[in-house]
Amino acid sequence: MVKTRDLDNLLEIRRVDKSNMLYSCVEASKHYEEAARLANAISIDYPKPETIVVAGMGGSAIGGELLKDWARDRIAVPIEVCREYSLPEYAEKSTLVFVVSYSGETEETLSVFLDALKRGCMIVCLSSGGILQEFAKKLNIPYSCIPQGMTPRAAIPYLFIPLPIMLEKIGSVSNVASEISETIKILKQISDSNSPEKLSRENFCKQLASKICSTIPVVYGFGIYRAVAQRLKTQFNENSKVPAKWEFFPELNHNEIVGWEVENDLAKHFSLIFIRDNEETKPIRQRIEITKELISKKSRKIFEIQSIGKSRLAKMSSVICIGDFTSVYLAIIRGIDPTPVKSITLLKERMKQSGMKREIISELQKIVVK
Repeated sequence: MVKTRDLDNLLEIRRVDKSNMLYSCVEASKHYEEAARLANAISIDYPKPETIVVAGMGGSAIGGELLKDWARDRIAVPIEVCREYSLPEYAEKSTLVFVVSYSGETEETLSVFLDALKRGCMIVCLSSGGILQEFAKKLNIPYSCIPQGMTPRAAIPYLFIPLPIMLEKIGSVSNVASEISETIKILKQISDSNSPEKLSRENFCKQLASKICSTIPVVYGFGIYRAVAQRLKTQFNENSKVPAKWEFFPELNHNEIVGWEVENDLAKHFSLIFIRDNEETKPIRQRIEITKELISKKSRKIFEIQSIGKSRLAKMSSVICIGDFTSVYLAIIRGIDPTPVKSITLLKERMKQSGMKREIISELQKIVVK
């Protein structure tokens, strides 16, 4: 394990972070700007959908969850995230399906792509290449070509930002550009304040990573921060290589909170991270404060991450960026390269033996021939 003080040692950071995951955090604002530019260049001519489905897995699916929270009271049609091999039964011609796979090779997502084609859905594809992009080109389906060479979790700007932009293009939402503009400015501020060059005494993310080290992070969100909490949880999993969990208000007050009733050694292994917003509604603020009071003596440590910005997109993205930095710094403290995900890679290699992807490609080729 790297000593906490070594978070201020740039040579030690580079030694551990071999693939430079921190670079993705530092350059977040530039990636959001580029993602918007690429998405704005896409030509799309679909009518307003009656239902919306975002199909993807892992880091390619979280954008759909974020979209659900961002658009919850802005779009009068349901949005569902599909992490399966097929679409929900209701999907048909009036359904807009965002098919999202960073690699363009994800088996489950390709299967949903095939299903959407057979049902005649409106389709938009997001990928950095692969089979998905190949067939999107052949079938003249709108697609966003994402830069290659990133991990899916680091490519979140390219997997999320195009979704609201596409919805604005078809008239379902508005004022997306102004939110993106503020988001870019906020992310630049966060990156400057939490960069590797910024010493720990002035660096919130380095401090938080140091304090939650040797504990299991538990992230609590609410409202627009429901999926943001989920994103932070998965970043601790994939970057820091630690178990983590997430929950959201008010639901957690009807189950999760009971798990803290008994003070014992088990509870001391957890650190709680509450996502906060200066514009919290009164009921949510009361629930958070009461929950903190009830469990403050049970968990090992309690922390807060304060959102930054005025627009919904800026606030959500600010917490995501803080979580990204924190998860990478936690990996560095633990002496672990945050980029490799050996278990996922091994599972994918084993799944290739099933032949499922070959069957999907064969079916896609038949549609092209038609």
